[in-house]
Amino acid sequence: MKSIQNVLMAIVLLLSGVAVNAQIKNAKTETVKIFGNCGMCKKTIEKAGNSQNIATVNWDKDTKIATLTYDSALTNQDEILKRVAIAGYDSEKNKAPEASYNKLPGCCQYERESIKEKN
Repeated sequence: MKSIQNVLMAIVLLLSGVAVNAQIKNAKTETVKIFGNCGMCKKTIEKAGNSQNIATVNWDKDTKIATLTYDSALTNQDEILKRVAIAGYDSEKNKAPEASYNKLPGCCQYERESIKEKN
């Protein structure tokens, strides 16, 4: 019994060490509206915005609000939103290129707002 407890304790310590190493340095957290519809949109938006140890994106399909946490010394909100736009998703600050939007599956094609396109 004691050896099982020791093994479990060792696993917990190892996993907590991994979690600490995976944290983003110089972390800045912001929220922004990104348009989409479904769970597939969530997966694509988060994959496009995430960058290991640099940025994480967590998008809520009900509120359309994404929480961006990023290393402010290595990237910024605009760079993350540009990657999301290239994947086909408009945000309140960037409009996705028509070609990217048109490649989205039918269930992911949301009603587009009029957003001034940035170059």
